[in-house]
Amino acid sequence: MANLRDIRRRIKSVKNTAQITKAMQLVAASKMKKAQDQAMAGRPYADLLNDVLVNLKEQTNEEDHPLLKENKGDKELIILISTDKGLCGGLNTNLFRVVTENSLGNVDYVTIGRKGAQFLARSKKELLADFKIDDPVPFLESKQISEFATEKFLSGEYARVRVAFTNFVNTMTQDPMIETLLPISPIDLGTEKDYMKDMGPSHVAGGQPDLPKDPHVEYGGYIFEPSPAAVLDTTVPQYVNYQLYQMILESRASEHSARMVAMKAATDNANDMIKDLTLDYNKQRQAAITAELLEITTAMRALE
Repeated sequence: MANLRDIRRRIKSVKNTAQITKAMQLVAASKMKKAQDQAMAGRPYADLLNDVLVNLKEQTNEEDHPLLKENKGDKELIILISTDKGLCGGLNTNLFRVVTENSLGNVDYVTIGRKGAQFLARSKKELLADFKIDDPVPFLESKQISEFATEKFLSGEYARVRVAFTNFVNTMTQDPMIETLLPISPIDLGTEKDYMKDMGPSHVAGGQPDLPKDPHVEYGGYIFEPSPAAVLDTTVPQYVNYQLYQMILESRASEHSARMVAMKAATDNANDMIKDLTLDYNKQRQAAITAELLEITTAMRALE
């Protein structure tokens, strides 16, 4: 059984740990609020851009833009969005498991986040490039990554480009998932993304009514000039850039939420441990006092 000095040392050590985890919880809570606000603010625009592109897709053919066409082969590029730091529960572990289960075959990787690069190094996967994104997330930095992926896709080296990220649902729930970024297809455009839910009516591919072909006629709430195909050249790259940006925002909001919850749980566990150790300390102290009193009483009686 540990003596009183050992218990006091353990209580002091756990208290110091609790102070650290509490401070990290408060920092994560502050960053979480900002990240969640940034992610939520980007969802309406992402949903509107998705709506516009669905309407454009109905007016054009896949041959009208190279990002709408599938390349030959089966090689794919996966952009893995992880965290730079740990202490965020099973966030990265769950994401890496999804990536492992859904990336069989000839795959190259681009990482955003140090943990993802470390995972690929341990798994002996092919890492094409590693990018660092500041916090809060600047659009220009994410745009560089999407342009890099677009360039690789247009070169014909990869049949598709997918993004593995953690979808932010709420503070307690974050879902790892993989979405196809390129090529843009009617299914991808028409299916409401998970991080766009509850932002308005779903835009299901194939469910659009027949729209007029006159580019100067209003259809679907939009007027395209000089033609849908001309607008496509500008809208499709913007869609790809913003889609990746929104996925990074979702991942960052998930990271800070998971870290705040993990640090709160660690603080609560430390406080519970302090209570148990304090109770154990008091019991042993009381036992020691009782033993001393018995020794004194026995000595007094022996002197009588």
